[in-house]
Amino acid sequence: MLQGMRVLDFGRYIAGPYCAALLAEYGAEVIRVERRGGGEDRAVAPVTPGGDGALFLQMNRNKLSLTLDPMADDGREIVRRLVATADVVVANLPPTTLSAMRLDYASLCAVKPDIVLTTISAYGSRGPLSGRLGFDGIGQAMSGAAYMSGDPERPARAAVSWVDFSTALHAAFGTLLALMERARTGKGQIVEAALLPSAVALNGVYVTEQAVLGRNRMPSGSRGQLVAPSDVYRTRDGWILCQVIGNAMFARWATLVGEPAWPSDPRFHDDASRGDHGAVISERMASWCADRTNADALHALEQAGIPGAAVLTPQGVLDDPQVQATGVLEPVDYPGIPTPAPIARVPVWLSATSRVPRGRAPTVGEHTDAILAQLGYGGDAIATLRRKGVV
Repeated sequence: MLQGMRVLDFGRYIAGPYCAALLAEYGAEVIRVERRGGGEDRAVAPVTPGGDGALFLQMNRNKLSLTLDPMADDGREIVRRLVATADVVVANLPPTTLSAMRLDYASLCAVKPDIVLTTISAYGSRGPLSGRLGFDGIGQAMSGAAYMSGDPERPARAAVSWVDFSTALHAAFGTLLALMERARTGKGQIVEAALLPSAVALNGVYVTEQAVLGRNRMPSGSRGQLVAPSDVYRTRDGWILCQVIGNAMFARWATLVGEPAWPSDPRFHDDASRGDHGAVISERMASWCADRTNADALHALEQAGIPGAAVLTPQGVLDDPQVQATGVLEPVDYPGIPTPAPIARVPVWLSATSRVPRGRAPTVGEHTDAILAQLGYGGDAIATLRRKGVV
C-alpha cells in the first residue's frame, strides 16, 4: 500500500523507529539515518557478537541504513538531497536538534514543499515542560499509570515500554492521515505525537472518573478495580490471570467457585460494586486456584466460559502454541546469529493487502554507498566523504 513512499527515519530507541517500522512493513522505503559507528539504541539487549540488540532488530526491520554526520557541511548537503527525494521525515529529537540538523519544518519545506514531518517528543510542544527530554517511564509516571499499577507503599513501572509503543502507533496513524490529506490537497504538514499525552489517553478512564467523582482511588497492584475478579492468582505449579466482566459471567464464576448466592449479594450486584469489593472476590478466587494446577484451573474456567490465561515467561511465550499459530514471531536471519531470531512483526493482517516481506534490520551503514549513489555521488566523492568522516 505504501510502495513508492520514501521515509527518512532520524528516530532513536522505540517511538520514532517503530513509527517508521510500521510504514516499512507495508511497503514504504525507510532509510534509517544514524551516526557513524551506529546509534546508541543498537546495543539495547545485545544478541549478536557485534553487540546489536534485540530492540534494534525489531524496531528497524525492513529498513536501509545510512551513516552520516548531519552537522558537517557535507552532511547537511546529503540531508538536503535526501529530503528532496522523501515523502516523510520521522524524528523523535528535540526542537533545537531538529533546527541544528535543518530538519525543522521550515527547512524541510524549503527543499520539499509537500513534505510530512512526524515529530515525537516527551511532553509535547506546549506547556512548561515542553523543552525537556524524557523516556517511556515519564509517561507511565505522569499519567497516573505507575501509581495505579503499584500498591499503597510503592508505585510500579511496567517493564514493557507501552508508552513508547502507543506513541509510535499514534504517530504512524497521524502520518497516514497526513499522507491522505496530501493526496487530496497537495500540501504537507507537521504530525506531532508525544509520550505524556499518549499515556494520559490510555489511562483516561481513571483520570475522567477522578474529575467527575473525585474517587481518589488507591492502587491495588495487579488487581483491577473496575470489575472483579480481575487479578493474577497462584496455582500449585504457576500463575494464571482471570478476568470476569458482566453479571452473566459473574454468575457462572460464582457457581464455579462454590458461591452460588453471591450474584444476589448487594455487594456484588454489578461490575462497579464488584470492583469496589474486589479484595473479597480475589481472596476467594485465590483460594480456589491454590488447590489446582494451571492446566486444571484454566480448563475449568474454559468450561465455564470465563476468560483465563497462564502467566508466561519469555520462554513460555516462545513455546506457546497459540503465540506460534498467530505468526506474530517470524524467524529472521541476521549476521552473527547462528540461528534465525524470532522478531515480532507488525500484528495487523489485511485480508486483501499484503505487507512487504523485505527482511532483517540493517547492519551499521549497510546501504550508505548505494543511497549516496542514488543521490548522485560518484565513487570518488563517496570515498572523499568517508575520508572526511562525514559518512
